[in-house]
Amino acid sequence: MKKRVFQIFGFLISTLGWLFVACTMAMDYWRVSQLPGQGGSFIIKVAWYWSNLWKDCFIDSTAVVNCRDFPVLWSVTVYVQGVRGLLMVGLGLGFVGAILAFIGMECTYIGGNDKTNDKVLLSAAVFHIVGGISDIAGYCLYINRIARNFFNPNLNPTALRYDIGTPLFLGLVGSFLILVGAVFYAVTVIKVLCPEPKVVYASRSYVTPRTRSRTLYTGYYQTSRQSRASRESRRSTLSSESKSSEFSNISQITDEKISDRDAFV
Repeated sequence: MKKRVFQIFGFLISTLGWLFVACTMAMDYWRVSQLPGQGGSFIIKVAWYWSNLWKDCFIDSTAVVNCRDFPVLWSVTVYVQGVRGLLMVGLGLGFVGAILAFIGMECTYIGGNDKTNDKVLLSAAVFHIVGGISDIAGYCLYINRIARNFFNPNLNPTALRYDIGTPLFLGLVGSFLILVGAVFYAVTVIKVLCPEPKVVYASRSYVTPRTRSRTLYTGYYQTSRQSRASRESRRSTLSSESKSSEFSNISQITDEKISDRDAFV
């Protein structure tokens, strides 16, 4: 029962994390920059610049959005291409891991016997772990780029300094949930990796105290009795042989005497 609960809980957590990561791919405000300014006595004009993996946008105080889509794939900034690739790899591995986990769980009755289910679930945990690490690497690469530009002392004062947006935090949380779900999978099938050594216990019959003292020396008594019986049998055979030999000698003597007597007569 505990094994099923852990597997279901791990499947829900890893699937929820995978959905978080998938949602961040299409979300806006990966990085945000705000330019406040005061015009007149009562009007405050604010402009926001934000970017994601697909476009750069600008919003003014009138809520007019102007966006510039990134050009074709081979002309995009290198770190954006890297983040896209890492997240797509993580999503693909997570999708395969979710399918394997659904097949290998004990409550679905799809994988077959318990040993096969454990192996399938273990492979699902490996896919989730690799995919979660790939997602974390993509988010960390993007955050590193933002932090380097923000804390760069040699940056042009007129250049924009971006802050970290909400999708990055959501993506990191989703990656962490994917890893936690994989750990739950691995815990339920840890016996496949580290099987317990088999201990064979010899069956011992219970002996009552009265017969225990006898059984300790049964072998000795039996051997002594057998030796006595063999000695007696040897003696009986020897005595029978000696009697038969004496009887044969007596018969020979008597036959000789009878033959001499007949000849004399």
